[in-house]
Amino acid sequence: MHHSPWLSPHDATLALREGRGRGIRIAILDSGVEWSHPALSTARCGDDIILRQDHGRLVSEPGAGEDVFGHGTAVAGILHALAPEAELGSFRVLDHSNQARSEIICEGARLALDRGYHILNCSFGARLRNQVLMFKDWTDRAYLEHRHVIAACNNDDFRRPEWPGDFTSVITVNMQPSLPEDTLFRHQPGALVEFAALGVNVHVPWKNAQWVTNTGSSFAAPRVSALLARLLSQHPNIYPWEAKSLMLRAAVPLA
Repeated sequence: MHHSPWLSPHDATLALREGRGRGIRIAILDSGVEWSHPALSTARCGDDIILRQDHGRLVSEPGAGEDVFGHGTAVAGILHALAPEAELGSFRVLDHSNQARSEIICEGARLALDRGYHILNCSFGARLRNQVLMFKDWTDRAYLEHRHVIAACNNDDFRRPEWPGDFTSVITVNMQPSLPEDTLFRHQPGALVEFAALGVNVHVPWKNAQWVTNTGSSFAAPRVSALLARLLSQHPNIYPWEAKSLMLRAAVPLA
């Protein structure tokens, strides 16, 4: 499908409601995904890759359908529920305590871009200033290659800078307690965190075939990734800046 610069907000709203994610690949940069979880029994599974450091050297190796924390399985479950025909790939960059070194995250993001994923879901944030350039390298690459990065914001104060969410090329998401599950909200102008979605007291799949109730922008970000996958499945050649603009126009304003 050729690129058209004339997609209207009305057409985008229809795609956000009716799209199913077909043909769109979403990379989950997280703690791994338990693909055997019943919530993912019909999911389209792509890569399963573990990124880690071995004696100071970054290595990647095939995963075995495991989630070392549970967080990545929750993200995958939300993505699959809202964009059931999207292909999901797991890039394990977070450890057993749901933490990671920035070098590992950056390598996972580059690998996801190398493998052609359209959307990178980043349900995490780094707070140190010296991490800015590390994260900017691959977020700039994604933008220039017309790929889309979705990030969670700080859970305590969405105005507190975290990366990759504080880059303007990234779609950054806050949590909201409202239903329905596929509603997209927008903040008032003046904040780099422009979007919000359901992320408070959400029932999500977890490791060991469990379900838990959890709260955080981590669970709001994949809702926006899934909605973007819906949009891209019907209008696949939208640039990142167009996608953000169209989604802002389709979103419900927050007080």
